[in-house]
Amino acid sequence: MLKDSSKCPICEGKGVIINSSSKYQDTVVFCKCREIDKTRILWKNSGIETEKNRLTFSRYKPYNKVTEEAKEAAISYFKKFKDLRSTRKNSIAFLGQVGSGKSHLSVSIGLNLLAKGIHVLYMSYRDEILKLKQNILDEEFYASCLRRYRLAEVLIIDDLFKGKINDSDINIMFEIVNYRYMNNLPIIVSSEFTAERLLYFDEGIGSRIIEMCKDYVVEIQGKENNYRVNG
Repeated sequence: MLKDSSKCPICEGKGVIINSSSKYQDTVVFCKCREIDKTRILWKNSGIETEKNRLTFSRYKPYNKVTEEAKEAAISYFKKFKDLRSTRKNSIAFLGQVGSGKSHLSVSIGLNLLAKGIHVLYMSYRDEILKLKQNILDEEFYASCLRRYRLAEVLIIDDLFKGKINDSDINIMFEIVNYRYMNNLPIIVSSEFTAERLLYFDEGIGSRIIEMCKDYVVEIQGKENNYRVNG
């Protein structure tokens, strides 16, 4: 419920409204402020940093046919998410060229899903894989972190396999991806790897991601698609 300092004027911070107009008994209904609070909590727990809130669909400016198609795919996925989410092919991947807006589109989808009340968790691959490895001996903390990524309603994995990679990195990501694959839990993936390179690098992880993203594998290739260089 809302804090006392910002009480809802409708329910006065109680979260419920008691309607005494009934002839036989009072009726209790939830106030709409509970939904507002739920959304606030979802956003706070998403892991999406404040500055990333500007990464909306409207702020993604396509500069050629390839990036236009990438944006269209992101919007299409969001619009169809309700029907896709319980299927095997319920995920989307933005793969390939550095600087093509893959992370931007991934977060844009996440922000729109959060606005619909869906629990989205953002995982910055490089930061989180390092944190997991540093705490691997702390069994309780490690298991808690892993559980969050496994169970999130929707998981954004940003910059998958960015930087130097070892067997420990692969094992951790397999645990997360395989659990979500087995339980039909959607992922939104961005990576500099192409689909072919994902399969070559680790077929177990790559094949699961590609199957989950079968209808929404967006590959962007060519340095001409790097807006940092050509923008």
